[in-house]
Amino acid sequence: MIIRSATPDDASAILGIYAYYVEKTAISFEYDVPSEDEFRERITNTLKRYPYFVLEDDGVIRGYAYVGVFKDRAAYDRSCEVTIYVDRDYKGKGYGRALYESLEKALRKTEITNLYACIGDPIEEDEYLTKDSEHFHQHMGYTKIGEFHKCGYKFGRWYNMIWMEKILR
Repeated sequence: MIIRSATPDDASAILGIYAYYVEKTAISFEYDVPSEDEFRERITNTLKRYPYFVLEDDGVIRGYAYVGVFKDRAAYDRSCEVTIYVDRDYKGKGYGRALYESLEKALRKTEITNLYACIGDPIEEDEYLTKDSEHFHQHMGYTKIGEFHKCGYKFGRWYNMIWMEKILR
């Protein structure tokens, strides 16, 4: 297993992981899978300012994590939003932990102090969304700090959204 900085050339492999979460789950609140060009542009824009990591196992990308702008105002510049996705067939292997640890190590070398995770939260767990992401983030040291009710609608159902926070320093 290796963790390295993502490049725009990784767009196809990363999108291959993300597409499942868009099409089959309420983990992502996107309805449509972005095009490869759009995804490449997202990666390029993120890398201009923030770290974006991929995890490879046997030469194949199995997960990715990055941070982005928390709010687009100067006073928020030391805070950022985290995103992580692991190939659905490779969950439970420690890949998520390894990605977040690498991300946090890189961020500790910057002025970033706060990390925020915006997480879909089921009113009742169903086939599209469980509380696994919330539990993972708790395990990684995040604290639930807010909840928005019925703010996401996907697959004909309402979902809540929670914010979780981790203070780096």
